[in-house]
Amino acid sequence: MFRSFFLVSYFLISLLSPMIEDRTTVFIIGDSTAANKLTTAYPETGWGMPFTYFFDKTVEVNNLAKNGRSTRTFLSEGLWDTALSTMKKGDYVFIQFGHNDESKEKVDRYTTPEQYKENLTKFVNETRAKQAMPILITPVSRRKFKDGNASETHKEYTPLVKEIATKLNVPLIDLDEKSRELYQQFGEENSKLLFLQLQPNEHPNYPNGKVDNTHFSELGARRIAQIVLQEVKALKLPLADKIVKPVVKK
Repeated sequence: MFRSFFLVSYFLISLLSPMIEDRTTVFIIGDSTAANKLTTAYPETGWGMPFTYFFDKTVEVNNLAKNGRSTRTFLSEGLWDTALSTMKKGDYVFIQFGHNDESKEKVDRYTTPEQYKENLTKFVNETRAKQAMPILITPVSRRKFKDGNASETHKEYTPLVKEIATKLNVPLIDLDEKSRELYQQFGEENSKLLFLQLQPNEHPNYPNGKVDNTHFSELGARRIAQIVLQEVKALKLPLADKIVKPVVKK
């Protein structure tokens, strides 16, 4: 009986193994704007959360983005090693940092421009060494308006991402620019709907209310994720072929 059980188990594992190996993993590495959130933070939502549901069953999204991380702390805390440990040929790595790297007042996170470029280069080179594909993403814009226009909030670090993308010939998603275009479409007042903006007692997780122009609401996270998805299509990445096809009712 034990022999029969062993043979059946081996047969099932043999069937499942190719399916597991054939799956493409999309790693997201970055900060709180992309990260998965605890229920105690709801309705705060990182764009990596809805991004998971855009792909068919051949894709697994491994969102390793974490609150408060810069390129420097993502490396020093071993989070990058976690990604590398399971990364394989054909996978993708979406790299979006900047919010915390540029925060000079937070010395535990701050990364100088030169260090930032070195760290992005490390992510790219080590991803390619695994025969996976790196995608560089400029830091998503904060919500800031001046005279009715959405203003730049990453003037120093966004160009650095573009510089490395050009130097290393890496596909680039300019989420900084695209997100500002979204905020402009919504307008100065309605764009608050995209962010964690709550009145006192509007939600039990935030009894005193919340005014946050960095982190997204469910709506905001979904719209940002849709931008990333659109850019995947625009870049004509093979990953675009794995996007869920809409069911057309006859």
